[in-house]
Amino acid sequence: MTAETATSGRRRGRRRLAQETDKSGADAAFYHAVRNTLPRAEVLSADELESLHRTSLRVLEELGIRVLNDEARELLAKAGCELRDDMMVHFPSDLVTELVAKAPRSMVWHGGEGLAIEIGPDTLHFGPGAGCPNVTDVERGRRAGSLKEYVDFTQLQQHFDIIPFLGPSIEPQDIPVHERHLITAKVQVENSVKVPWVFARGTGQVLDSFEIIRIARGLSEDEFKQKIWCYTVINTNSPRQIDIPMAQGIIDFARWGQPTVITPFCLSGAMAPITEAGSLTLSHAEAMAGIALAQATNPGAPVLYGAFSSNVNMKSGAPVFGTPEHIRTNLGAGQLARHIGIPWRSATGTAGNAPDVQSAAETQLGLWGAVLAGANVIFHSAGWLEGGLTISYEKFIMDLEVCQTIAQVMKPVEATPEALGFDAIAEVQPGGHFFDARQTMARYSNQFYEPLIRDWSNFGQWEEAGGVQTVEQAQAMWKKTLAEFTPPQLPPDRSEALAAFVERRIREGGAPPID
Repeated sequence: MTAETATSGRRRGRRRLAQETDKSGADAAFYHAVRNTLPRAEVLSADELESLHRTSLRVLEELGIRVLNDEARELLAKAGCELRDDMMVHFPSDLVTELVAKAPRSMVWHGGEGLAIEIGPDTLHFGPGAGCPNVTDVERGRRAGSLKEYVDFTQLQQHFDIIPFLGPSIEPQDIPVHERHLITAKVQVENSVKVPWVFARGTGQVLDSFEIIRIARGLSEDEFKQKIWCYTVINTNSPRQIDIPMAQGIIDFARWGQPTVITPFCLSGAMAPITEAGSLTLSHAEAMAGIALAQATNPGAPVLYGAFSSNVNMKSGAPVFGTPEHIRTNLGAGQLARHIGIPWRSATGTAGNAPDVQSAAETQLGLWGAVLAGANVIFHSAGWLEGGLTISYEKFIMDLEVCQTIAQVMKPVEATPEALGFDAIAEVQPGGHFFDARQTMARYSNQFYEPLIRDWSNFGQWEEAGGVQTVEQAQAMWKKTLAEFTPPQLPPDRSEALAAFVERRIREGGAPPID
């Protein structure tokens, strides 16, 4: 093949990709209601699990948690905790058990246009890569995240049904921090009907964001409080500290009946003991402390138990993911979440720097670890690179393929008399084939999963079509998706009220984050 022929074939392949119809919406209802049908993997015996839980309670009672937020300390003291010097809060074990038991065991998150997703004991939802300051794609390279890319990733999340709620894929660094919550919330409700996330960086920012969601969804304050319309993620400051904005976020969301995903980020050997059991002990203690604060604020407030633990490279101190330790810790975290009976969030990830074999493998290994651990929500499932420093357009699409495949695995195996295939087997003579069997002809168009970008052609067909590789397939798909994207339409009165509110709040100076 000459260079000219190869180039021409590659262009034909790209044109073919651009003309194909994306079939990712065919299973929309299923992808929003996936149930994890696999047995849960466990790494701790019943005795070890109970010992770890009891040790976490001992950490809370004897060692305590430093809580930097004055109001949080007051609420915990009123609930029965003991306050000591240096902002230390000590949690009686019986009180922790009592407060944690008040958290709901399942919940329903609501979006626009009637969208509702359940989060409970056996549900499985995939969340996008989140919190990245940088963005990359194969044409423009790595760069600081901006509002343009924030809009892009909101639209990509809206388009693909396997992502049922939105996440903060990028921090738009060209928007001032005192206005960022206003602009990002507005972008979400104008470009998606999925459940939005909210910055928890102070009561002012939270209330502004709640107001934007209320306007977009047409809700009164009472209607907003009666159901779940958004969520936030709370990260403790391991080891054994909850800072001012995170504690305030727990309080603000609990008061309004909106869920917090309370997630210690315990890296073994850095912010947690180097052993997996020690890391789990600390993470479990910190998560229960946050849950206790939510329940002390508003008994019955929805929360998710968060666990995101891996290890570090002991040569550099950098976090790594998809490791055996990451997977085993996820499995243990699942046991602990089930032990206290609260829906839980896990995460996958990668230390890889490009959408290559390493980053794909690490993400998939961590993803399967979280699935086998029984996680109800798995963050960073699509697009994450560099341990969360960058999100990739191409990897976002590549990872979605894996998420959809895992979701399809959860479909029950059909075992009706027709599906068992006795008649089909009888129809085909020994040494024959089933291509034209009656059962095959009746089912061939929808029996098998249709991939997003995987190329199942043989080498000759692939080469003739231009030899388009996976990253190029992913590039073509995200470009096509954004080029054809049509945002959902808000009613004109809501759209006008939304624009007026955001403009007014910006004129008033927005709301700075609290320290």
